Amino acid sequence: MAQGSGGSAAPVREEARETDAEVEADRPWDVIVWDDPVNLMSYVVFVFRRVFAFPEDVARKLMLEVHHRGKALVATEPREQAELYVQQLHGYGLHATMQRST
Repeated sequence: MAQGSGGSAAPVREEARETDAEVEADRPWDVIVWDDPVNLMSYVVFVFRRVFAFPEDVARKLMLEVHHRGKALVATEPREQAELYVQQLHGYGLHATMQRST
């Protein structure tokens, strides 16, 4: 190792800078349930009540939105919670996805 001019160089510390990726990480995720020809409407209401603990009227409203519009936004959560909801919905046989909230 070569020696310099006698002084030891102090390590250079870089300042932490906030990046666009870090800001993006804070945005919530939307959980979307899609219509399918397989599940009964009453079953979808049951699943919404079980997974999200929605009251009957909220679960029924969201089910009708799925039925009539083809999809419904059922939750907006941090990424980990949204992933859990999607996994649970898949476990009940519903078609669900997640995307960044706008």
